Amino acid sequence: MTSIEIGLWTTGGMLVFVVLGMRVAFAAALAGFFGLIWLRWNGFGYDPDRLWKAVEISAKVAGQVPHSKVSNQALSLIPTFILIGYLAYHAKLTTALFDAAKKWIAWVPGGLAVSTVFATAGFAAVSGASVATAAVFARIAIPEMLKVGYNKRFAAGVVAAGGTLASLIPPSAILVIYAIIVEQDVGKLLLAGFVPGAFSALVYACLIIGIAVIFKSVGPPVSGFTWKERFASLPPALPIVAVVVIIIFFVYNPFGDAWGTPTEGGAVGAFLVFCIAILRGMRLGQLRDALIETAKLTVMIFSIIWGVLIYVRFLGFADLPGAFSDWITALEMSPWLILVCILLAYAVLGMFMDAIGMLLLTLPVVYPAVMALNGGEFVSAADSTFGMSGPMCAIWFGILVVKMAEFCLITPPIGLNCFVVAGVREDLSVQDVFRGVTPFFIADGVTIALLVAFPGIVLWLPSLA
Repeated sequence: MTSIEIGLWTTGGMLVFVVLGMRVAFAAALAGFFGLIWLRWNGFGYDPDRLWKAVEISAKVAGQVPHSKVSNQALSLIPTFILIGYLAYHAKLTTALFDAAKKWIAWVPGGLAVSTVFATAGFAAVSGASVATAAVFARIAIPEMLKVGYNKRFAAGVVAAGGTLASLIPPSAILVIYAIIVEQDVGKLLLAGFVPGAFSALVYACLIIGIAVIFKSVGPPVSGFTWKERFASLPPALPIVAVVVIIIFFVYNPFGDAWGTPTEGGAVGAFLVFCIAILRGMRLGQLRDALIETAKLTVMIFSIIWGVLIYVRFLGFADLPGAFSDWITALEMSPWLILVCILLAYAVLGMFMDAIGMLLLTLPVVYPAVMALNGGEFVSAADSTFGMSGPMCAIWFGILVVKMAEFCLITPPIGLNCFVVAGVREDLSVQDVFRGVTPFFIADGVTIALLVAFPGIVLWLPSLA
């Protein structure tokens, strides 16, 4: 049996485990470990006396993965970004953001919902966790919308969809994971997420206003705020702006040399938000809760990374990524059509897998194929298929797949943000949230189509770095 055949059978077995309900981290780790044993034993000609030798060699290969990969300094961004989000919540920065957005925007049709989207986008700029964003605004925004007569399903859908913006707007844990898997510059990828993230928020806002205009009972406007109240709402929300600016200058200083690495920027951002939280009366118990929740989410993400990277190591030995790239480039189809099919496959796969696990499992195979379609890792823009150099194509494709990961956070039956919102609000079922989030599928489809058609939306900011 060839290594490619072993790779395909093992991958099929892993997908069966996932469909049966096994956690992605464990399914990938088991598949990778047994795949390594199978490959090695196949090389020994299935000699029964050498089976234990195959197990021993495979255990050594798999055992090296957790330390060699997770010791990567860039991964230290993840806990700091998550901690920023939880500390910002206890510093009441989320409430201040929503209050400011409400007083300035609530007068338009669906204004409170639009305010929620912009507030989640602002919170996403200091938090890399979509789940945390959805949980926080389920507590803050939904009660406000229900008070003025919003449809509860629509209100829940707005919060679940708005929470996905944290996947794209830096600091984003998923963008960091993508950068590490494909070995690209973390700073440029984080920069690339700003404009598409803001663009996604604007598309959501336009959709909400359109729905509120057509169905007036869904999201009535709220008026009565004076100009004095509006301006008074801005200072409490300014600390988030300050933290975002400082993180940006650490990643990329437009006026000169960067102040430090993205990891240092994340650490400084976490320290600043910690100081703000202390000044605003954060208790020791709240600090403990923030640290525990950060540790839980970080361990979950790192566990997925450990398990999937064992599988990735197996894929490398089986040469499945190379075979898939050769097959993709040999297809007699337009490269653009192939790219669209890949994105549609992500949409389907995301219905059954969590976003981080999906990207970790697929990128080792899909990324080389997309780069080959464009002409290779080091192709120039003039000689490329998609009209961009190899490094820029890596950034563009990264934003596309992370946007697809956002989409998967609200698609049934696994849409994690919908379960989080329903878990926070006892008056809402998961089915209510899924129904409320349905219109946002259209908004995400429009956004993804525009990002594919106009790559400059993604590449403008990183091209300046």
